[in-house]
Amino acid sequence: MNSRVYSTYKLQGDIKKLQDTLTVSADLGNGIDSIILNKAIGVDSFQLPMSYANNSDTFYFLYANKNGKLGRDTIVVEKSNLPHFESVDCNAVVFHVIKSVRFTTHMIDSLSINNANVTYDATPSHFHITFKDRYQ
Repeated sequence: MNSRVYSTYKLQGDIKKLQDTLTVSADLGNGIDSIILNKAIGVDSFQLPMSYANNSDTFYFLYANKNGKLGRDTIVVEKSNLPHFESVDCNAVVFHVIKSVRFTTHMIDSLSINNANVTYDATPSHFHITFKDRYQ
């Protein structure tokens, strides 16, 4: 997941900040994954990198509450990749347009695209995510 652009996930609904830990790993292909967000807690948003070569990214969410209860979900983001050139002296960066998102619903109640254009600017939330309160 070599990337200089990140998608931003903003919490919505009753859970405004992560009360417990969220770890996210990315599927790198060939049965390999890598942790890209490690034990986030107390945040109202988080950023995940997007691959520059694949047309989809798969993320594995592991959510653990203080009682040891675990929740797991998978998110698949379909996207198009757009090379972006600043200058002939610089390497190209890849921006993205999010086409769709699919997810399991073990701990996630809803996930929607808020801003489909992923560039250097990670200020706007690209996704709105609502977690089920039963994992609190």
